[in-house]
Amino acid sequence: MEKTAQELVEQDLVEEGQFVVDDVSKIIKDAIESVIGGNGYQQNKVNGWTTAVVEACTSELTKLMKPYKYIVTCTIMQKNGAGLHTASSCYWDNTTDGSCTVRWENKSMFCIVSVYGLAI
Repeated sequence: MEKTAQELVEQDLVEEGQFVVDDVSKIIKDAIESVIGGNGYQQNKVNGWTTAVVEACTSELTKLMKPYKYIVTCTIMQKNGAGLHTASSCYWDNTTDGSCTVRWENKSMFCIVSVYGLAI
């Protein structure tokens, strides 16, 4: 059964307001690359880097003009053989809300950024 023009327009409007993981993932990766890039791990810069990454992500996410509240977290950890385990849990509407986590690394550190989008 083919959709009418009205149904297609309504579907496009719904998709426009959705949490699109691919778009969010690109925003996260771009933020990490622009802030940390090719730098090596430097303990005295980690606090500034984490702040800059979450602020860059939040700024770009708001430019999407989607009806969402965002939560952005960033963890930077030196590569030294230590383990790191994290978990999160959300009670939300799976049809509208979403999340995206990107794990980035270079020779000296890991950077893990999570974005949670909650529909307004």
